[in-house]
Amino acid sequence: MAKSMLEYYKTVLQKVSFDVKLFSKELKKAITKLLPDEIEELKAWLQDFITDKPELRPTLIYLKA
Repeated sequence: MAKSMLEYYKTVLQKVSFDVKLFSKELKKAITKLLPDEIEELKAWLQDFITDKPELRPTLIYLKA
């Protein structure tokens, strides 16, 4: 079964979460490629994902734009 773009970007973001700059770059890319409803789902996932990663909290600003 093909992986959805949302699942793909979740996987990518998990893998690059060690580097804030790379995480930001991939998050921006995801926002440009995903559909509006997928972006909303990504927001919810991201807020849960970064609860124990305070260094990634500033990246939430990209989802507010």
